Amino acid sequence: MIRRYGEIPRRGQRYRTRPGVYAVLPMPSGVLLTVQAGDEPELQLPGGGVDPGEQPVRALHREVYEETGWLIARPRRLGAFRRFTWMPEYELWAEKICAVYVADPVRALGPPLEADHVAVVLPVEEAAVLLDDVCGGAAVRELVRTRLAV
Repeated sequence: MIRRYGEIPRRGQRYRTRPGVYAVLPMPSGVLLTVQAGDEPELQLPGGGVDPGEQPVRALHREVYEETGWLIARPRRLGAFRRFTWMPEYELWAEKICAVYVADPVRALGPPLEADHVAVVLPVEEAAVLLDDVCGGAAVRELVRTRLAV
């Protein structure tokens, strides 16, 4: 069974399954994250949806690059979670099934490709508390618990 975070499913609401991948990226000075700008900026694990026909690890590489500008190597699955949520950018109710990986940031090729994202590095303990997504905070805490942090 995959652990659920966030709201419980709404009775009578139909949800579309939306697979996703997210990365915990340890660095010597902390963990590499992304801030998505907007009216209320959000600190997030880099990641997002897996496109139809796309393999999850390929999607992970793509999402990390788009949101941070970094290339990654050696992704290892850390766990998975699910969330039931409204996705306003797609105008749909989704059951997000998200795999979380830990990977090595290799090299920044430039700024994030997504104009509304900024790559940041925060100390691991601070990131675990500040991540806007409760699932992201749990993933970073799991990284600390398993002593994979550098």
